[in-house]
Amino acid sequence: MTRGLPEVAIKVDKTVRYHGRRLLQWGRGLWWPLADRRAMRRPVLIVGCSRAGTTVTYKTLSLARELASLNREAHAFWESLRPAAARGWEGHDLTAADATPEDREAALRYYYRFLGGRRFVDKTNQNGFRIPYLEALFDEPVFVFVKRSPGDNINSLITGWGRPEEYGDWSEGLPAEVRIDGGRYRRWCFFLFRGWRDYVAAPIEEVCARQWQAYNEAVLAARRAIPGERWVEVVYEEILDDAVACFRQLFDRLELRFTNELEAHCRDLVRRPYNAFSTPARDKWRSGPHRERIERVLPAVAETARKLGYTVAR
Repeated sequence: MTRGLPEVAIKVDKTVRYHGRRLLQWGRGLWWPLADRRAMRRPVLIVGCSRAGTTVTYKTLSLARELASLNREAHAFWESLRPAAARGWEGHDLTAADATPEDREAALRYYYRFLGGRRFVDKTNQNGFRIPYLEALFDEPVFVFVKRSPGDNINSLITGWGRPEEYGDWSEGLPAEVRIDGGRYRRWCFFLFRGWRDYVAAPIEEVCARQWQAYNEAVLAARRAIPGERWVEVVYEEILDDAVACFRQLFDRLELRFTNELEAHCRDLVRRPYNAFSTPARDKWRSGPHRERIERVLPAVAETARKLGYTVAR
């Protein structure tokens, strides 16, 4: 009996904490009409193609004492606010015109309910298609753009498509038959770009190359309208080379304290990465099973790569 007491105490503590959080969220919902919304200015919004390093960036920024974080992606909330089905499943993009007063009220209320009246950090993998919308929705948001070389990013996307239960659980209602690679991939994964229907029977490397290209081109187009002081870029390869230096610079740009605890966290990132399929490294695609496929599509994304600062050998 005695040996079981600590386990029972832990369960009781978790239950009490859970219901305490629910009660606090309920109370914030009631208090929202009187809340000071100015405290939620300058949220940090992470954008970057799926499998580009956005999760490690998000998780690290979530440790900043000055930022509140859900520590999860709010896909369900954003989908309830702007369902892809209601827009004919054309894509996950949204414009400034979509940012209605009702959307703004719903978004601020949602984050206030869970995080209180604080500056916060957030990400979803669709944010890159929605920068004009998010810019109109929030007060002076700061965008952190995470970019990764096309070879490695496309390679990781291909691997991710092999996990539809993880990356394609949102697409069950898609109004199209997906038979990519002759039917090997039958559920659409990650996100929708405009023109995705042209790729439902394409080779997987063409789908992933187009996802990488469409996402990054959308970010590059939107970047032109964002003031420089509210735009920060993170190069995934620099995280691999020196995570401490990379994140120290990012925290400085965001006016956040880079504590000793954060430095220790960053020193351990490559050895204990977030959400990685294998040990992070540069040019992993060259020694992987998809090398020939990726070599075939790299010329098609070379111009986008150049705009991002990468060189693709033709």
